Amino acid sequence: MECMMRIGLTGGIAAGKSTVAGHLKDLGLLVIDYDDLARQVVAPGGEGLKRIALEFGNGSITAEGQLDRAWMADHVFGEQAAPGARERLDAIEHPLIYEAARRIEQSLECGEREAGDESEREASHMGIHETGAIGEGVKVGGDGFDDEDQGVHEPKMQSIVVHDVPLLSEVIDAMPFSFAHIVSVEAPAETRIARMVGARDMTRVQALARIRHQSSEAERRALADAVIDASQPIERMFEHVDMLVAQWRQELRAAPYS
Repeated sequence: MECMMRIGLTGGIAAGKSTVAGHLKDLGLLVIDYDDLARQVVAPGGEGLKRIALEFGNGSITAEGQLDRAWMADHVFGEQAAPGARERLDAIEHPLIYEAARRIEQSLECGEREAGDESEREASHMGIHETGAIGEGVKVGGDGFDDEDQGVHEPKMQSIVVHDVPLLSEVIDAMPFSFAHIVSVEAPAETRIARMVGARDMTRVQALARIRHQSSEAERRALADAVIDASQPIERMFEHVDMLVAQWRQELRAAPYS
């Protein structure tokens, strides 16, 4: 039995999705960060890195035994990338990422956790983010439902879990999860390009290539039942997020997911 409402969070690269995810954590929701999981599944010594080396050759690995991200970017997303290169990489990484996300969910489902027990270590290791003082009686099966401002005490067995998936619209049909709601964070393309060039040390050509290899804004909007405009002042953006979370909590109270 699942004891959670699962939310999908996505958005264009550099649109502001991480800012929204951070605010969701501040509100007490559990967030599974797929970028974190993607880094973990290609960590040195792991199965993912071994498979990538076999598929793409030793040029994909640095002298220190780590994934050469610049090399991979050029050979998977760059203009000279071989046909099907991204699909080959996805076929290696995605099943490992989904399994990691599933293990996180299994460590949280239908129960509570004390500080320092096995499920907490699993969640911490695999990329889950949460708020709350675990050692002070906050049960990780919940997501802030014991907030006194709500005036009620909700069952701790229910959770709202956010899957932060950058490429959700591309992979949703292959994912072993279903979502009660999907949120997309959007910003104008030129704003995103400027952020990538300024904050991620990309060239404009590299930034455009990353955008080109993602789904379009129209595709993400078609998938989502809520779209957050990340070009507006952050206070207004957070007000929108707060409203969504309040709606989800109300929905979960009215018809708990099981």
